[in-house]
Formats: sequence, C-alpha cells, structure tokens
Amino acid sequence: MVVRFAGDSGDGMQLTGSQFTAATALMGNDLATFPDFPAEIRAPAGTTYGVSGFQIQFGAHDILTPGDAPHVLVAMNPAALKVNLDDLVSGGLLIVNTGAFSKNNLARAGYEVSPLEDGSLDKYRVMALDITKMTVAAVKEHGLGAKDAHRCKNMWTLGLIFWLFGRERKPTVDWLRAKFAKRPELAEANIAALNAGHIYGETAELPSGVDAFQVPKASHQPGEYRNVTGNQAMAWGLVVGCELAGLKMMYGSYPITPASTLLHALAALKRFGVVTFQAEDEIAAISAAIGASFGGSLGVTGTSGPGMALKTEAMGLAIATELPLVICNVQRGGPSTGLPTKTEQSDLLQSLWGRNGDAPLAVLAAATPGECFHLAVDAVRIATKYMTPVILLSDGFLANGAEPWRIPDVSSIEPFPAQFRREAEGFHPFVRDPETLARAWAVPGTPGLAHRIGGLEKHHDTGHISYDPENHDRMTRVRAAKIARIADDLPSAKVEQGDTSGDLAVVGWGSTFGAISQAVHELRSEGRRVSHIHLRHMSPLPRGLSSLLASFKQVMVPELNDGQLDKVLAATTGARVVGFHKVAGRPFRVRELVDEIRSRLVSGDN
Repeated sequence: MVVRFAGDSGDGMQLTGSQFTAATALMGNDLATFPDFPAEIRAPAGTTYGVSGFQIQFGAHDILTPGDAPHVLVAMNPAALKVNLDDLVSGGLLIVNTGAFSKNNLARAGYEVSPLEDGSLDKYRVMALDITKMTVAAVKEHGLGAKDAHRCKNMWTLGLIFWLFGRERKPTVDWLRAKFAKRPELAEANIAALNAGHIYGETAELPSGVDAFQVPKASHQPGEYRNVTGNQAMAWGLVVGCELAGLKMMYGSYPITPASTLLHALAALKRFGVVTFQAEDEIAAISAAIGASFGGSLGVTGTSGPGMALKTEAMGLAIATELPLVICNVQRGGPSTGLPTKTEQSDLLQSLWGRNGDAPLAVLAAATPGECFHLAVDAVRIATKYMTPVILLSDGFLANGAEPWRIPDVSSIEPFPAQFRREAEGFHPFVRDPETLARAWAVPGTPGLAHRIGGLEKHHDTGHISYDPENHDRMTRVRAAKIARIADDLPSAKVEQGDTSGDLAVVGWGSTFGAISQAVHELRSEGRRVSHIHLRHMSPLPRGLSSLLASFKQVMVPELNDGQLDKVLAATTGARVVGFHKVAGRPFRVRELVDEIRSRLVSGDN
C-alpha cells in the first residue's frame, strides 16, 4: 500500500507521516518513505508552492521505494489536492478536509470551482470530511485556543488512517506525552483528536468500498531493527568509523538543507568524543576540519548544493597536504540555490574533477538510507589509510527517507587503527608507505617531528617547497597513483541482480538503487535478460567493471541529472553507454524505468 499525506507546510504532514511510519514499522511491515518539503521556508498559506507531502509504501515483502503512486491520498486543503491529485491511482481513496475549502483557499490554489462539486473527483472513492470542525469538537474540553485546536487536526487524520490500516495508537500516545511533557494540555488534546479520528472510522457510515485493510507482517532477517534516515545512519557511521580508527572527530559545518540534520545528529553524540562546530561559512567549516586532521583528529565536514562549490579550494589544500578528511555531500537540485528541498544527483562530476589542477580523491556513494552507515565507516577507513580526502555522496531522498534498518553488531567490524608517525629518524612529512603511497601522519608536538605543510608544491624526497617542474610532475602522478591503489582495497565489480551477461545491464549509483532494482526484478520475471549493476565506489571505480560491462549487448545508466556517470563510464571503460536522465527534483518512478528499459530492449532486438 502507498499512502500520501499532503497539506500546507503548517499542517504537520511530516510529523503525521513519521508517526504513521513508526506505527507501521512496529506492526512488522517493511517500508520506505519519501518526505517532500516545500522549497521556501514559509510560503504563503494555501498556495501550491507551500504544499508539504509525505509518502510511505509498506507491505509484507521487501519494499525498495516509497511507491510510484498513492492508493490513499490525504489532502488537507485545496492546494494539496491540486498538487497531488494527478498521482492518485484511479479508484484510489481520497480523504479531503472540507473545512479548508473556503472560497479564498480555492482561489489561492487556482480553482474557479470547487473540485468537490464539479465532478472532477468521480473516478476516486472520496471521503469529504470537515476534519477541522470535528477536531475542534474533539479537543474542546481541553481549553485550547482556536490556533492550537486547529493544529490538532493532523492527529485526528492520523487516527482515521490508523483505523484504516489497523495500526496501534499507543506508541503515538506515548510519544505525544513525552513531546508535550511541559504542556500536558497539548498532549491530551492531541491524544483526544487521535482517538476521535479512530472512533470516526469505527462508527461512521463510510462510502462504499472504504473498509479497514490489514497488511501482513514482512519476513525480516532476525535481529533488532529501528527506523533510520540516511542522515542519521551517516552520523552513526562516522562515529563508529572514528571509534574503529581510534580517533576523535571534529565535524565542521554550516547549516544548509538537506545536510543540516547531519549536524544535529552529531551534536547529540558528544559522549563519543565528537566535537561539532557550526562555522560562519562553508569555507571556515572545511578549513577547521582540515586543521583538526592536522592536529591528529579526523576532520569531517558536511554540506549540500552550493556549499560544495564553496569548499573546493580547501579540498585542494587537503589534497596537497595529503591529510585525511571526510566531506559529506547531501546533494540537492541546482544550480546555485536551485531546489533546496528537492533531490538530484548532479554533483558527481564536480566531486570527481571539480578542483583546480589535477587533484583526484576518493568518492563514495550510498545506495540506501541504511547503507549511509556502512559507507561512512568505509569513508573513514579509506581517508585514514590512504591519507586523502574522501567525498561521501548522498542526496535529499536518502537523507530524509526512512527504512527499517537492522542494527549491526559493531564488534564484528574489523578495527583499522590510524597509524601515526613516531620515529624521528629519516622523517620528512612526505615519507610514504610503499604499499599505499600514503604519506606519514605526524601529530604536531611529537618530539623530532616538527614539520611544515601547506598548499605549495613539496619536493618528493624532502618535503620542502619546490618549484621544480619535474618534481611537480612526479608529485602529481604519485598523488594520482595513491588514489588508484584504493581500488585494490575495494570489492570487484559485481552484478547486483541477474546474470553476468545478457541483453542489457542497468548501471546505477546512489539513491536510484531501489527503483532500478524493482524495475529489473519486474522485467526479469517476464523472462528478459536484464541485470542490475550498482556502483558505490565512484573514484576509483571497482576492478573488473570494464570486462563486466563488455559482456552485455547494451548498457543503460539512469541518473537524476543530465548525464554524468554515463560520460564517465564511456570515457573509462569503453562501453557503449546510453543514458536515461531525469532532472525534476524527484526520484525515478519504477514505471518510468520499466518502460524505458523495455523500449531499449525492443530497439536492441531490432
């Protein structure tokens, strides 16, 4: 089942969705969510560009995406209906708050005639309810003012949806009492609204075909689970990575959507030796992180969109000084400030090559919210072992989306203690490990290891500043060779789903994982010779990728950009790659991919 909550940005749709998600997880369903925020901090109430949405798909099997189209749409005002109605499946259930369908609100949403009266909703099952009025009646005895009483309408709606899908109310009741512990009247009013919505579902005479519907539990691997978003998982992975490396972490950041919650999550983890620093700008944030790495901690910085561009000069400094650094880039729609709350994958080429000079570094990309944890651990490992900055790519879809996540046994992850130089004999700051080509990491204050590093080129054999052209050529190639050697430390290229040869390989990276996986599964069930390859290590690319791609007749790369990975693969593997690009601020729908893959197969047969 796919359910979407939609309303004004002040209607509490994200909170409603998150509480329904928690209740659904506790019922044992698998799920995936997609919060969709308006791009403006506070758009005018009742307007279409102020609509906030939250979609969840849940079921009794493995759920990989938040769903293409909702079976149930909750529209709290005319604008929410206007923006979302076309996505509702024919015959789907539409729950409308008629209390918000005033003449002014209809006009703000662009309606000349109310859609409740013109027959435009006839192909749906419609529950037209004055939720506002019923909420006010439900909370009357708690003495709230009109504004606070109206704010409870999302809980009334949640109660009705809880009844519809057989969810338990107690976890939300407990959460409300904890949230409003200092304002118990607000807690009890919201609980009253929640219960009233549930009772309405139990007792009211509902439209034909509207009945309670139970989704069975999914089959999960044994273990302890919790809901997790990508930014939460990334924060925990960074902390675990530093624990495994034996390092303290300094996270320098400047608030920017959708990376800000990474700062929030890390700020709550001081007990693990995490220092968080909210800088005055992006340049100060990454520069402070580089300073922390120079001092023997692990510097980490995070940003989104245009913040990545501002950090590039300092990234070059970290590459030149060869210090470990993790840069978390939660991608969003661009260019410039672009679409701050919408998702995109448009920073790949910038991450690979967006610096002055030949300045390679390692680039990783997580595929799911839960995978952000494991890729963050890996980013710390690579950064400290190879003395290099590592860019860890996520995006708004992963950062805010949630899934059930099996909590890993951290003790089963092999530690990778950071190696500091202790001996003074034969030391200079660019003495290298012959295996990894990583330079020595010498903590300031270590006796006999006083040294100077900076952005000017250094002599390969002494570490002194050098303008010698042959030395610059040598150092440029050594830094590139160091990054290339990381590939020896990575899993070889593999097929995620399907055979190692066939008619078409669908190659993805990042958050396209779920949609591609589901689309390939559907086509393979029809007997199509399609396979799914998904990349997590973008630089260096995994060994064996060229030969793997060469075993397919066609290679298709779906991306949420105007074609970036397809260019990289064509240039580095020699494969004949065709792209499928979407730059709409929204993730792929499974149906889009199924249709495109099917058309590619037909054209390939011809």
